[in-house]
Amino acid sequence: MDIGNVMVNTINLKNPLRVTFIASYPPRKCGIATFTADLFSSMQGFYDDITTFGKQEKLQIIAMNNTTVSPGYNYDREVSFEIREQHQEDYYQAADFINLSFTDVVSLQHEFGIFGGKDGNYIIHLLQNLKKPLVTTLHTVLEKPTQGQLKTLKEICRLSSTVIVQTEKAVNMMKDIYDVPAEKIVMIHHGTPDVPFLDSFYYKEQFQAEGKKVILTFGLLSASKGIEYVIKALPEVIAEFPNLLFIILGVTHPAVKEHSGEEYRHFLKKMISDNNIEEKNVVFYNQYVTLERLLQFMEVTDIYISPYINKEQIVSGTLAYALACGKAIISTPYWHAEALLSDGRGILVSFRDSQSITKALKTLLRNDTLRNQMRKKAYQFGRRMIWQKTTQAYLHTFRQALFNYTDIFVHPSREKDFSKWSTVPKINLSQMRTLTDDTGFYQHAIFTMPNRQHGYCTDDNARALLVSVMNWRIYKDENILPLLYIYLSFLNHALNTEKGRMRNFMSFDREWLEEIGSEDSHGRAIWALGYTVAYPPTKDVLNISIRLFKQSIDITTSFKAPRAWADSLLGSLY
Repeated sequence: MDIGNVMVNTINLKNPLRVTFIASYPPRKCGIATFTADLFSSMQGFYDDITTFGKQEKLQIIAMNNTTVSPGYNYDREVSFEIREQHQEDYYQAADFINLSFTDVVSLQHEFGIFGGKDGNYIIHLLQNLKKPLVTTLHTVLEKPTQGQLKTLKEICRLSSTVIVQTEKAVNMMKDIYDVPAEKIVMIHHGTPDVPFLDSFYYKEQFQAEGKKVILTFGLLSASKGIEYVIKALPEVIAEFPNLLFIILGVTHPAVKEHSGEEYRHFLKKMISDNNIEEKNVVFYNQYVTLERLLQFMEVTDIYISPYINKEQIVSGTLAYALACGKAIISTPYWHAEALLSDGRGILVSFRDSQSITKALKTLLRNDTLRNQMRKKAYQFGRRMIWQKTTQAYLHTFRQALFNYTDIFVHPSREKDFSKWSTVPKINLSQMRTLTDDTGFYQHAIFTMPNRQHGYCTDDNARALLVSVMNWRIYKDENILPLLYIYLSFLNHALNTEKGRMRNFMSFDREWLEEIGSEDSHGRAIWALGYTVAYPPTKDVLNISIRLFKQSIDITTSFKAPRAWADSLLGSLY
């Protein structure tokens, strides 16, 4: 069912729904957070005239929190509860919080990456214990999901009263791949700001871009954006249009920055230099901008370009915004672009193809009439996507979900199995920290106190490294990283590179007590290194672990100890 274009008359503002959103939320920097904030704000606008209850009491956010660094995000007051994404008990508690509230409908904004567990399956703990109608919006729909992704999303859809997708292709995929009944699926376009149709000429002075043709791309920077293919296309275009200005707007994606820093941005800058492109032709705005500021960038833009390299992009908020602002658009043919840019609303170019980008840019820059026709078609189509209409569709869907919420969707009441979470203690690493100094993990203790007499061993530091990486994989807690670095450094020092073997025992005064350690200690080091290669917290850790693993693995073919074989195999199979 597509209700994205229908002016809904069934929204009862005299008795507005109380809605709880489960999603990431600003100041967290991600597309889901931006979408949720925009939808929340638009819904507040519908509730402005309510006097019986405050609009704030009608809407609340359950925020998915991916930071473990105190004090975390400084949320606004609409955030009523925070879920630490890797803590299962938080999901159960959130379900209790919602069930005890006056919530009428729950809106889940789903993206695999914002929830904890394998393939984001921790959210199912919350949904299975929810006693409210659930409307789930899918921001990613995969054509070839893994078994885990398929199982997780099928269960989420089963527990949902309604599933919202944002393209017709996604409707068909949900039916064919995920076995969701057609009557359960609603198509609502991604919301966009309501802006007038303006000529870019009048606003270029604000950006010192008078007389220039402005090309814009924006969003959180990562290698999947494909910006390098635009840069490679520019020299030939600039030769014909020397007044061209390419604006790259956006900060590096936080997850990318955490692991790779600004590597992609530096790569792009080097590419600009290598192609002899002048600074006047390409500008980076390393900013996470407000909506108002973003629209100012849009106002000066002549051509918006979206060169993503992944075809399975079912939704692009940035593309939707550009369309609604009436921009001439060049894009690779990912799924959302194919849907939005058909019928002459944009130009599609091949993936990873700089020559086709060059051709498309020249075509639009040479032909003002074609560019303006494309702009008008884009703007006219974008009118059906403005937040007012999208929000009306959401409110109608929420009310319909509440109306249809019968015993079919009410999960059988049962004794809550608190053994799943409340009686399981939280991970406590205090003793591990006590037994660690700047050299490594102590081999023995006197009760809970380090026993310095026995010094250190590779065996235990490998175990400690394994625990540290496992902890990082589950909780993404940066407080574990200093310990992880210590244990990895110990293994690096333990390797006798001349003999290709790990030493095992080290005295408290940091003297190795042997040239070659036991086969078991070497095998356990291989196990820990293999796991670290598979789940590294940073690129530096990955590089060091790969080097140590390669230097240590060959000798294991001569081992006689079965446990050393087993540990080496475990490390090799991740």
